[in-house]
Amino acid sequence: MKRISLFTLLGFFVFSISYGADKQKIIMDCDLGSDVDDAFAVVMMLAAQDEFDILGICMDYGDTEARGRVALRMLYEAGIDDIPVFIGRKTGDKPFGQYEYGRGFDKLKPQDQGAAEFIVTSLNACPGEIILFTVGPVPNMKDVIALDNKALSNSKHIYSMFGDYHYGAKEWNVVADIESSQAFISNIDNNISLSGRKVAGAIRWDDERCKQIEDIDSPLSNAITELLRLWRINRAEDNLTPVLWDCTALGLVLWPELYETREVYMYVDDEGHTVIDEGREPNCEIATDIDVDEFRKRLMELYMKCP
Repeated sequence: MKRISLFTLLGFFVFSISYGADKQKIIMDCDLGSDVDDAFAVVMMLAAQDEFDILGICMDYGDTEARGRVALRMLYEAGIDDIPVFIGRKTGDKPFGQYEYGRGFDKLKPQDQGAAEFIVTSLNACPGEIILFTVGPVPNMKDVIALDNKALSNSKHIYSMFGDYHYGAKEWNVVADIESSQAFISNIDNNISLSGRKVAGAIRWDDERCKQIEDIDSPLSNAITELLRLWRINRAEDNLTPVLWDCTALGLVLWPELYETREVYMYVDDEGHTVIDEGREPNCEIATDIDVDEFRKRLMELYMKCP
């Protein structure tokens, strides 16, 4: 019996190593705490830890320290204390209702290393191994480029919620910092996929689905519910349904079969438009359509696994 137990334990140990090795290394760069879609995306990522080896969560744009406290409390409430949070360069002080969730929280601390330094160090240490998600404005990406203009080329791939290449409107993640957006897009090495306004904007999360999230009653689903409540304060009655923009960037990795895509050349003009130039060799891939019903079905199934 002892011999059988030993072999069983050894087999489990080998399986655990192999399973961990199969996970995709990722870094998420986000602006958690303003629009509520970032909270949905962070929880989506945490619920997919069977697929993802999360190296770090980076806070970008605005009051990055306040954003960091929101992330740290979410992790603490879920009993996840092994995923580091990195604070990017602070670019403003505008308050958002969701910051209240993290106000005064000090049970977990962010890393001393800055977000841009962490991203550069990680990508250079593991070239071709790490997926980078950017689902907010991109000052951190500008800072990464300033530190090492070849670092982003060392990513396995970049997936970004970025731009409006269908309707010609100005998309928030781009216009929030046009100079950083121009630096980011001009630096990519045909290793980026974008989920823009048309595709990302299709994923609306109605009241019934919000109630299903609340009924899950796990630490992370409860965090979404509370952040959703704070987000809705002072919003117009006809503008209370969240759009899960950022989740579609993660979906490009988890469920690529749900998307239609094509390769194009894109740049950001001085007014913040994301412009396609059909006459140039492609530098990125863009999502052009998504199976909305199947995406929402799979996403809810993922949320049911919330820690």
